Amino acid sequence: MAATPDGKGYWLVASDGGVFSFGDATYHGSMGGTRLNAPVVGMAATPDGKGYWLVASDGGVFSFGDASYHGSMGGTRLNAPVVGIAATPDGTGYWLAASDGGVFSFGTAPFEGSMGGAPLNAPVVGIATFASSVPG
Repeated sequence: MAATPDGKGYWLVASDGGVFSFGDATYHGSMGGTRLNAPVVGMAATPDGKGYWLVASDGGVFSFGDASYHGSMGGTRLNAPVVGIAATPDGTGYWLAASDGGVFSFGTAPFEGSMGGAPLNAPVVGIATFASSVPG
């Protein structure tokens, strides 16, 4: 799920990649009806709400609308499945998080560390950011 910038709408994404828009959220496309290698597990909206990214558990990233593709972990052997995606506040990059605490950065998203390889009491289930947490 991702909210529109003004908070007056949102998108829901299903594991098959289908996207559903509500309120002032605009539909920009989906992976629904496309055979995927792994289920979709998260989405993030662009800062202007005119696009979004979807991420699958194998690390594959799909971009729609004005969301620019900056790379993915699709096709790479992962130690644990990806569980979420978070966009940089300016939309020029994104982070992927894996259930083992691994973090992968793309575009201008800075890598600030991860919990990959560290013992965790429970799996990581998501990732989020906010504007003041990113330098620049």
